[in-house]
Amino acid sequence: MATPEMVTRPEPATEALSLATTRNYTRPLIIVTSLFFMWGFITSLNDILVPHLKSIFDLSYSQVMLVQFAFFSAYLLFSVPWSKVVNKIAYQKTMVVGLITMGIGAALFVPAAAAPSFPLFLAALMILAAGITGLQVAANPYVLILGKPETASSRLNLTQAFNSLGTTLAPVLGGMLILSTAPLAIEQLRQLSPQAIHLYRIQQAASVKMPYIVISIALFFLAVAIAKFKLPKIEQATGRPGEKTLDSIWKHPNLLFGALGIFAYVGAEVSIGSFMVSYFGQPDIAGLSPQIAAGYVSLYWGGAMVGRFIGAAVLQRTKTSYLLGLCAVCSATLVTVSMLTSGNLAMWSMIGIGLFNSIMFPSIFALGVAELGPLTGTGSGLMNMAIVGGAIVPVLQGAIADRIGIHHAFILPVICYLYILFYALRGSTPNSERYANCLEVVKGSIGKGSMGKCY
Repeated sequence: MATPEMVTRPEPATEALSLATTRNYTRPLIIVTSLFFMWGFITSLNDILVPHLKSIFDLSYSQVMLVQFAFFSAYLLFSVPWSKVVNKIAYQKTMVVGLITMGIGAALFVPAAAAPSFPLFLAALMILAAGITGLQVAANPYVLILGKPETASSRLNLTQAFNSLGTTLAPVLGGMLILSTAPLAIEQLRQLSPQAIHLYRIQQAASVKMPYIVISIALFFLAVAIAKFKLPKIEQATGRPGEKTLDSIWKHPNLLFGALGIFAYVGAEVSIGSFMVSYFGQPDIAGLSPQIAAGYVSLYWGGAMVGRFIGAAVLQRTKTSYLLGLCAVCSATLVTVSMLTSGNLAMWSMIGIGLFNSIMFPSIFALGVAELGPLTGTGSGLMNMAIVGGAIVPVLQGAIADRIGIHHAFILPVICYLYILFYALRGSTPNSERYANCLEVVKGSIGKGSMGKCY
């Protein structure tokens, strides 16, 4: 199996990569890492919004998962446009524009809460996520090429660890600020008059305003800081102006399979996080209140943070594909255990999945863009489009939960982890190894004419 340590870049990137390995990129890496923290924090707040908006607007599981659908569908809609923006204005300016877009989206939570209107919340979430998409398209490949190629996977895991720091802190703070008041039971809510329901929704939704006002201000300040900081200009990910290549992203199966891997991973991770507060509130699991359950959600994301710090060190000595396969097996096993049990074992099995989720996104991403050279920017756009899995899988799981109950609806994440296992073992092999395997077959038996079948 191929790893970033084994990648051989195409000729147009060689000179720039050699230059990258001779520079110290510590300060720029720290600056870019702050972006990972911010979008992790904001993304994880959705896990608090889901139960909060469910109680305010009396929604079913499938209806409230439109929160995640609106948020993560932005990756499908805006990844390709953002990749073109990166090619046109480069990484740094794209990050600034992405932060400004995020700030506008966060500010729109104020009128959405004042209305209060579920469709307005969804619109604000999509704009917020559109900005995050821009950061993802620019920052992920930038980190991969900001240093030695042989440590690219480890470096991306390290920055993703600070993304997980944001996802760990958000449920705790969100639980205290957004879930500070106990919602009415569904039966009580349905007994209120239309006027009383409207006043109740205004009161409950008001708790969303202050956190997102603070987030909006912080994003605008960060945009100014990034704009003023001189980040290194590295061009090899998108190729040189006017350069033509006969290569195509469709000729790299590791990228195409990797995009499906990102779809499966994000779908599984978001589904699990989105249902946790409701899942831990079930009488046969833990019977926790939403605010207390939110604290346990932070342990789930905290496990991912710890795992990424560990993974950043382990990946310097272990093949990325091997570690990815092991984590996929462990995650699938823990979800299965949780579905087949109840009480504390079911709860802690679900929380423990975060530890093994940790290295999946950066590892799949690094394996997927391996050997793309000048096509790295385009490949990054495709990988980020696949984050739409976070929009689709939770809605499907919500529909399953509405029919068979939340406890056994987690069968969908199990399927996702099994696909990731396939990607780790077979789908992540880059063309250099595929051709090498073909050449061995050719020498042994059937001739060069069959090389194309090795895809």
